[in-house]
Amino acid sequence: MVAALERRYGITGLTESAVLPVIGTKELIAWLPTLLGLGADDLVVVPELAYPTYDVGARLAGAQVLYADSLTQLGPQTPALVFVNSPSNPTGQVLGVDHLRKLVGWARDRGVLVASDECYLGLHWDAEPVSVLHPSVCDGDHTGLLAVHSLSKSSSLAGYRAGFVAGDEAVVGELLAVRKHAGMMVPRPVQAAIVAALDDDAHEREQRERYRRRRGVLLPAFQSAGFTVDHSEAGLYLWVTRGEPCRDTVGWLAQRGILAAPGEFYGPRGARHVRVALTATDERIAAAVDRLTD
Repeated sequence: MVAALERRYGITGLTESAVLPVIGTKELIAWLPTLLGLGADDLVVVPELAYPTYDVGARLAGAQVLYADSLTQLGPQTPALVFVNSPSNPTGQVLGVDHLRKLVGWARDRGVLVASDECYLGLHWDAEPVSVLHPSVCDGDHTGLLAVHSLSKSSSLAGYRAGFVAGDEAVVGELLAVRKHAGMMVPRPVQAAIVAALDDDAHEREQRERYRRRRGVLLPAFQSAGFTVDHSEAGLYLWVTRGEPCRDTVGWLAQRGILAAPGEFYGPRGARHVRVALTATDERIAAAVDRLTD
């Protein structure tokens, strides 16, 4: 597994004991604050536009939650945990190396743990994302850093609940100890599937190209229909707007037989956007393009 991570994502310095299989990354993210022993006196920072699981995880632990995308928004506060998500769900935004380096340096100066959700790292189109564990970001030092990866996106293993977390060996070791006693262990056949998927670079490339083709026809169709496509440089989604409330856009698309997620589901800043998935079949993607351009 370590060799595959080094080959795919350029991560260096990992050991086998610094990689922990998990029962899908949603489970890991939801329970991470609790597993770390966080509580009412602790602050967890989550992205301003994000899947709700980051917020849910903090609340399950009874911790405080702050939505913030920049360090200046934190003021004098020192959080216990900062979640980042690049490429982003829902926006597809990619955080650059300079941004991540600044975050890592800031967090280390204050003893803050950074958990980077990198589930879409291998699905890049207009910008190439980089792991928080990449030496260009952390100089090969994984202290205080966790990278969260899922096989559901790159290898179609959603039903397997197959994911893993890697990074700070001491933190991963603590998580392993707690998870063993809590019965949160990944069955051996699923672990074998994770290893097989990570070693199958050809399948990973095939998946990426399939999504690239779908994006290549769907994105210009939305633009031709009067939509603005924001970010969307990586990941499995288009983040689009007609400059109106997102529920109106959802209704407009539904009248044409196209399903999309209202942006407000991911936070108030998404109130005028919708998230469009690239995960439908090629036939359904082609039908959506016809309906948008008819």
